[in-house]
Amino acid sequence: MKIQIRDVSVVIDDLPILGDVDVDVESGTVTGLIGPNGSGKSTLLRCVYRALKPVRGSVHIGESDVWRGTAREAGRRAAVVVQDHDLDNGFSVEETVLMGRTPHKGILERDDAGDRDIVRDALGRVGMTWAARRVFTRLSGGERQRVLVARALAQKTPVLLLDEPTNHLDIGAQLGLLDLVRELGLTTVVALHDLDHATTYCDRLVLLRAGRVLSAGSPAEVLEPDRVAEVFGVRSVIVPHPITGRPHFVTAATSVPETSRIVD
Repeated sequence: MKIQIRDVSVVIDDLPILGDVDVDVESGTVTGLIGPNGSGKSTLLRCVYRALKPVRGSVHIGESDVWRGTAREAGRRAAVVVQDHDLDNGFSVEETVLMGRTPHKGILERDDAGDRDIVRDALGRVGMTWAARRVFTRLSGGERQRVLVARALAQKTPVLLLDEPTNHLDIGAQLGLLDLVRELGLTTVVALHDLDHATTYCDRLVLLRAGRVLSAGSPAEVLEPDRVAEVFGVRSVIVPHPITGRPHFVTAATSVPETSRIVD
């Protein structure tokens, strides 16, 4: 399902956060939002999943404007995994993932065997089946993050939105999660700090700076060395990964101090 973001602008406390943002996400692709801290990545995602209404512009998922329908309708089209959550209520992991079924249920409708099958499958896909009966808040940060991804999968939506999903995960879990995201085949928008992850796992990138789109296109087009130097202040190159053969984003400081050079 395609996502179209048109002329989106956000102002918070009289401070412009996003200005005239246009983004197209093709159905079934993974699009990465990248940029320095404060560039507007999370704010843009919040506009897509109805957490923050823009002062101007529109967001369409498929043919539907996300701000013209109900939150329940939006929840049937897009699932989200955010950086911060407020789940401090003693629920078990299984109960937490079952929350992903809420958009598909009536107000008084109870969870059934089909819902629980979906939850078991989602937990299995993120490697958290063993924790189904554990209290969510007693898990490690990385384990909680995987449970929240499972909740999004249980929502069974055509669109997946992720805000820094690899936070708190060790390197193996990071790569496993990003491999899973690729395998899902969903229309995915993911905000990432790690530019190597963005290069390896995303079909397209949108580079934001100061709340505006600076560049959009393939990773090679967006992460052009001169642009990377301008925005991030580092030298860079994209090369084949020596193990996987996938595109690999490599950086170095703009200059190497004499004291840090290795001498044979």
